[in-house]
Amino acid sequence: MSHPLIAILRGIDPDEAAAVATVLVGAGLTRIEVPLNSPSPFVSIQRMVEAVGDTALIGAGTVLTPADVMRVRDAGGQLIVSPNCDAEVIAQTKALGMRSFPGVLTPSECFAALKAGADGLKVFPAFQMGYDGLKAVRAVLPVTTEIFMVGGVGPENFADWRKAGANGFGLGSWLYKPGDDVGGIASRARDALQAWEASAT
Repeated sequence: MSHPLIAILRGIDPDEAAAVATVLVGAGLTRIEVPLNSPSPFVSIQRMVEAVGDTALIGAGTVLTPADVMRVRDAGGQLIVSPNCDAEVIAQTKALGMRSFPGVLTPSECFAALKAGADGLKVFPAFQMGYDGLKAVRAVLPVTTEIFMVGGVGPENFADWRKAGANGFGLGSWLYKPGDDVGGIASRARDALQAWEASAT
């Protein structure tokens, strides 16, 4: 995946799932997360996988139990994102050959997640850690650790977060709200990718 940006489609309905996923991928955003507190999330995941699964990494967010991990896998998803660090969820994710990004905020949670086998870390809520907090945590983590910031982040502060050590971002309500026009979603996705490219300089 060329751009480490994750579209968080909280509240998406299965009827719009394929269309939204298609415009996101068309705009260049190829990691998509359907939070499990959305309507019929496993149906949405399945429809997205059918539509763009060959070119995008599709999965679920707000994954709280190993049973949910299995249901995501059964729907065709390959990405598991949680708001918390649960070793059993991480273990089940890796046992099924899927990618694990648990939610963390403290150094202890970061190291516990990595020890359990997480592929990367989702710092949530990012605004609580802040730039200085991220710099401090980044200094003690393995240099290869992928850190995604979620919660209070957007294109306007990509550069500052990257300077502090972030590798990528999860974009929620800034990018998508239920019922949004697909043209607007695509436009915001393109804006986010342009901001990502610009933040590297």
